[in-house]
Amino acid sequence: MINQEGYIELSTELQNCISKEQAWHYRIVPKNSSKEGIVFYLDDELEHAAEVEELEMLLGKKVELETIDSATIQKTLSIYYRKNDRGGDGEVKIYNKKADNFLKDLIAEARNLGSSDIHIEAYEECCRVRLRIDGKLIERHKLTKDAYPSFINMIKIESKLDISEKRLPQDGRISFDSGEDKFDIRVSVLPTLHGEKVVMRLLGTDAENINIEQLGFTKEELDTYLEGVRKPHGIVLISGPTGSGKTTTLYATLKVLNQKDTNILTVEDPIEYTLEGINQVQLKENIELTFASVLRSFLRQDPDVIMLGEIRDGATAEMAVRAALTGHLVLSTIHTNSAWGTVSRLVDMGVPPFLIASTLNTSVAQRLVRLLCPECKKKEKFGTSFYPRSFNPLRDVDFHYLANGCEKCYYTGYKGRKALYEVIPMDYELGEMIKNGNFAVQKELKDRGIKTLAENAFVLFENGETFIHEVYPLLLSNI
Repeated sequence: MINQEGYIELSTELQNCISKEQAWHYRIVPKNSSKEGIVFYLDDELEHAAEVEELEMLLGKKVELETIDSATIQKTLSIYYRKNDRGGDGEVKIYNKKADNFLKDLIAEARNLGSSDIHIEAYEECCRVRLRIDGKLIERHKLTKDAYPSFINMIKIESKLDISEKRLPQDGRISFDSGEDKFDIRVSVLPTLHGEKVVMRLLGTDAENINIEQLGFTKEELDTYLEGVRKPHGIVLISGPTGSGKTTTLYATLKVLNQKDTNILTVEDPIEYTLEGINQVQLKENIELTFASVLRSFLRQDPDVIMLGEIRDGATAEMAVRAALTGHLVLSTIHTNSAWGTVSRLVDMGVPPFLIASTLNTSVAQRLVRLLCPECKKKEKFGTSFYPRSFNPLRDVDFHYLANGCEKCYYTGYKGRKALYEVIPMDYELGEMIKNGNFAVQKELKDRGIKTLAENAFVLFENGETFIHEVYPLLLSNI
């Protein structure tokens, strides 16, 4: 059935009737499948008489072909049988008890498609596999109910987890090596109503390709940020929700600071990238190797720079402040909604305001926003009804761009993501306001020309780089 977007909608079962290579080679898309045979749509620009016998031999079933518009076939193939950007075949077959290579193939496919996470979930009638690509989950495969438990056990064995424990959550790690690519995977197993749900986070192995100038800072923001991280001591905090790119920003910062005469120590959970010349420690809370306990040991290791994966509690915050007071530069992340909200969060954790004022160098908030595909974005007249109610735009916008979709973006309309930042450098006046418990600083920040996340999001939308719906939550924060 062709939808309004001009491609044929396929169920996961139909999609798995043929491999990606077969679909592209014969330029066919499954229409329906039964015990008697399979009916395929075929590109109307091809001759198909000779291909029926080949397909029947390959699939072991009777095959019928119906011609359909070539553009529809092209669009459907690009969406459901995506070609890999990174090489490798990445083919994944429907899993059954005999398909022992499914886990390896699934990981390879996720890596080739640039996925950050693999979700494997069980429900009453079926089990499914979804991949998170550019921040959005896309269903890719289904598993049979009887094969699901054995597949979960396969993951547990590779992660060195207890296969007999099905009542409690478990966390593990897989070291994946395909010969050409080597990386780690963080595995989380969670008991749910119909079976265990597994999420596998694909971790990077090399931070050499991360460049701080390409992350999304404006020139003014980057200059302000680098001024804070180049101070010999103090705290630099990056805030934002999970998946907003905080760790990537930290590693890009460590690359700037990584010099032969500098001793850099990090404690992380998990270690997502490796950097030559930096001493990295993996958190292990089950043996009481926590952020706070590792930080105590770090202070005896003569560090110049300390990176904490996250400030989660008062004990860690206290140790971070103590490290900054004793002449160390401390980099970390924290969960708050804005750069200034970091101050309130530290106070809630029990850090005295006068210590925050004397140790905090820079506070940063960041978010990731999907970018429109430059090849196919569609220009249309813009109306103010698209804005959140009570939002006051910085300037009038007459036209905006919509996500359209083409072969190069797999008909999603989006290609890549960009980080948006809010950077607040601490100075004497702001420090005095913190000491006095005055946290209403919006006017002072505006007088300093500090751009909020909402303002940067509006500029990104105004320049036609993203769609209004992508920045809508950020615009709400400015109301």
